[in-house]
Amino acid sequence: MNILLIGSGGRECAFAWKMSQSEQCSNLFIAPGNAGTLNYGKNVNIDIKNFEAIKEVVLKEKIELVVVGPEEPLVSGIHDYFVEDEELQKIPVIGPKKEGAVLEGSKDFSKQFMERHQIPTAKSRSFTNENLQAGLDYLASHSLPVVLKADGLAAGKGVLIIDNHQEAQDELKLMLDGKFGNAGSTVVVEEFLTGIELSVFVLTDGENYVTLPEAKDYKRIGQGDTGLNTGGMGSVSPVPFADQTFMSKIEERIIKPTIKGLKTDNIDYTGFIFFGLIKVGNEPYVIEYNCRMGDPETESVLPRIENDLVELFLATAHKKLGDYQIKINPKNAATIVIVAGGYPGDYDKGKAISGLENLRDSIAFHAGTLKDGGVVKSNGGRVLAITSLQNTQFEALQCATADAGRIYFDGKYFREDIGFDLV
Repeated sequence: MNILLIGSGGRECAFAWKMSQSEQCSNLFIAPGNAGTLNYGKNVNIDIKNFEAIKEVVLKEKIELVVVGPEEPLVSGIHDYFVEDEELQKIPVIGPKKEGAVLEGSKDFSKQFMERHQIPTAKSRSFTNENLQAGLDYLASHSLPVVLKADGLAAGKGVLIIDNHQEAQDELKLMLDGKFGNAGSTVVVEEFLTGIELSVFVLTDGENYVTLPEAKDYKRIGQGDTGLNTGGMGSVSPVPFADQTFMSKIEERIIKPTIKGLKTDNIDYTGFIFFGLIKVGNEPYVIEYNCRMGDPETESVLPRIENDLVELFLATAHKKLGDYQIKINPKNAATIVIVAGGYPGDYDKGKAISGLENLRDSIAFHAGTLKDGGVVKSNGGRVLAITSLQNTQFEALQCATADAGRIYFDGKYFREDIGFDLV
C-alpha cells in the first residue's frame, strides 16, 4: 500500500525507518521529510499546515494510509478534514480528531478532563484576563515553587517554574498579556511535584489499546541536567525505576481511566496518547498529555517494538487492537541527540555533516537535516538522534555516545551523560 507520513523530525525519521521494513508498505511518502527519510521513501516538499496541498499529494499518489507525526496538524484538525472530504473520508488517518487532540492543545481542558475522571495530577487552577486579580491573589499565598503553564501550544516554551511570589505574579501578567501569543490567553497555575519523570505511550483505536515501551527523556541542554530546556537531548528505554508494580499502577489509575474517559465524553480517539508522568514516592501522576509520540523518545521506543508497524496501524484504523499482541524486545535502547551550535537559542544552519558512514553500533535518525547537492547539511536545532540497542543500558549508552562522537559538523554538541544517572 502507499503511505503518507507527515512531519520532518527525528520522530518521523524513526517512523519511516520502521514502516519501510513492512511488507505492507509499497511506497512511502514523507511530507516534508529530511535528509534521513530519503533513505526510506520519497520526500514531498509541502507545508504540513496546508491541508489542501496534502489532499493533492494523497490523490496524486493514491495514498491508502496517513500517519501524522507532529501535534500541530492534529490540533488544527487534519483528521477532521479527511473525514469531512468525500474524496478522502475512506482513507485511514493515524492521529486523533481535533476534539481528541485538544488533550494536548489545551492544558486547561486536560486538567478538567483528569479531574472529571479522577486521574491523579497536580492540583491547579486556571486564569484569564477576566479573573486576573483572583489569579494574583491565588499566587500571593501559593506554595513555592509554583508552575505556570500557557494553555495552548507554545513550541515547548510555555511552562515556567518559579520560586518567588512577586515573580510569579509578574509572569502571570506577562503571559496573559501575550508573552506566548494566543497560547497564553489562559494560564494554568499548578502545584510543583517533586519526583522523577518518565513517558508512557499507548496506541488506541478508541475501544482498545496497546501499551508501547516506556521511556525517559532529558530536556536540559547541559551536562548534569543543567541549563536551558530543549526539545530533548536524549532518551532511554526501558526505564529502570518503572518496575512491574509501578507500571500496573499507571495502567489501572491513568491509562484505563483515560481511555474510558474519552469514551464517556464521546471523544472518538484514534492514535497515540503520550502520558508525561512523574513518580512521586511510588505513586504516578500525570504532568501532561500529548496527542502524538514524543521526540526523542520515539527513537528509543520504536527499535524495541518487534511488530510490523504498518500492520499495527491498520489494526488501529480498523478497530482491531483488541486482538493484537505487542511484542517488545527486552534489549535496552539509548538515544543521544546531536544539536547545532547555539541551540536552544539562535543556532547555526547549513553546516556540512560528515562521518555518518562511521557508525558502528547505532542508527542515525535525522531530525534537522537536508540534502543539498548530495551533501547532508544541518537544518535545525536538533540535527541527529543516534540510537543504539544493546543487552544492557550501560552498553547502549556507551555505544550511542561513542557513535555520536564519530559524526562531525561545525559547532556540533551533544551531552555525554544521558542516562548515566539511571545506571
